[in-house]
Amino acid sequence: MTAASTPKGERRRQALVAAAAELLSEGGFEAVRHRAVAERAGLPLASTTYYFSSLDDLISAAVEHDGRQELAAGRARLDELAEQPRSTDAVIELLLDLLLGVASRDGGAEPVLLRYERLVGSPRRPYLAPLMRQMSAELQELLAEIFERSGMRVGRERLLELIALVDGAVVNALIESDPDPRSAARRMLTAQLR
Repeated sequence: MTAASTPKGERRRQALVAAAAELLSEGGFEAVRHRAVAERAGLPLASTTYYFSSLDDLISAAVEHDGRQELAAGRARLDELAEQPRSTDAVIELLLDLLLGVASRDGGAEPVLLRYERLVGSPRRPYLAPLMRQMSAELQELLAEIFERSGMRVGRERLLELIALVDGAVVNALIESDPDPRSAARRMLTAQLR
């Protein structure tokens, strides 16, 4: 048994992953550095290389941690939804929470900008491609289930169109320095779903 497989080792590894995920959410890929992660986790600098084979390995773990937390929160909300028709506005808000993050509800472009920087920056990190594809597929399944439980039949192609519509509205809002890109996405979804 190695130190990394002990309960204490696993707690340290998870503390590093959580710290890296926080840094990733706050400052993008460039914020995730060995020293910054170790400091955030309150662990020695050497712990990052002890528990992770490379910075890429640590970033992958952080991206997965962040994505899994968001998917778990989305599934929890889905579990709370009874199968019943609900208002288009309620469905739109739930979709925006899952696509843009709950933090975007408060308005402000920064959380959304950081999220899109991660999404757009991930192709420069080929080691993330399989994970990003897997997480995207799971998110699409979750969104499809939300539509179904809400009494709105949306096929796969239509779902992909709606996601692309949100992405386009958000990117355009960010280019225009719109302080509330979520509102731009909401307007586009409302026009499409009503």
